[in-house]
Amino acid sequence: MTILEHIVEVKQEEVRNLKKNFSVSRFSDSEYFKDSSISFIERLNSAIGLSIIAEIKKASPSKGLINNNFNHIEIAKTYFENEVEAVSILTDETFFQGSTKFLSEIANFKSAPLLRKDFIIDALQVYESKSIGADFILLIAEILSPTQISELTLAACELGMEVLLELHSTSQISKINFGTNKLIGINNRNLDTFQVELSATMEIINKLPDYVSIVSESGIKQKSDIELLRKTNAKAVLVGEHLMASGNIDKTLKEIIGWCKDEN
Repeated sequence: MTILEHIVEVKQEEVRNLKKNFSVSRFSDSEYFKDSSISFIERLNSAIGLSIIAEIKKASPSKGLINNNFNHIEIAKTYFENEVEAVSILTDETFFQGSTKFLSEIANFKSAPLLRKDFIIDALQVYESKSIGADFILLIAEILSPTQISELTLAACELGMEVLLELHSTSQISKINFGTNKLIGINNRNLDTFQVELSATMEIINKLPDYVSIVSESGIKQKSDIELLRKTNAKAVLVGEHLMASGNIDKTLKEIIGWCKDEN
C-alpha cells in the first residue's frame, strides 16, 4: 500500500465518523456558512508577476514535524501582512498534524482567501469547509473519479467557494472537465512516494489548455525555481515547507515575493 492509499483509507474512516456526528444542516448553522467567500481567482487575475499561496503546514508524513515553534495565528498574520494572494491551511490531523480549528480561527481575521488543504472525498467535507471559513478547497484528481471531481466541484461552487484541482501526472488529465475546473494545481510532489521534482510542472503544463490558471505546488525553494516557472504559463506558486522550515518566515517570504514580483 502506498502512502496515498493509506491516507485515503484513513480519510474514508474519518468521513464515516463525520457523518455520524454532523449533518449538512448543522454545518449550515455555523458562523461562517452565510459569509461571502473571497475569490482567489479574482486576485490571481489582477496580480503582477507570479501569485503566492503561502502554506501553514506543521508536519508531513515524509518530514515529520517541520516547525518546532508552530503558531498558526502568528504565521497567518505574517502572511497577511505580506499581502500574499492566498493562504493554504493543512487541516488533516492524522498525517499532517493539522486541524480544522486552525482554519476557523484564522478566518476570524483573514484578509486573503483561505484554501482548505485536505483529502476531500465526500460532499459533507465540502460543507464542513464552508462552515470553518474556507474560501476555496483542494481536490486531488488522483484520489477521485471524474464523477467525484464533478460533483464535489459543483457542491463547492453552489456554496460560493472555488476549487483548486490538483494533479501530479498526465494520466489524470482525462478526468478533468476544463470548462468547469479552470484552476489547476500541478503538484511537484509524487503523492505515492512523496518525492519532489519540479520537472512535474514542466512536463504537465504544456498539455493543459491555455485558458486555465496553473498553480505550481511544492519543491519551490530558490530563485532559479521561480525563474524557471516564470518562463511557463504558471500564474502562481504554492510554497509551504520552505517557509515553515526557515528560521525567519517573514524574511524568507519577502525574499520569495521579490523573486515572484520582479518584472526585470
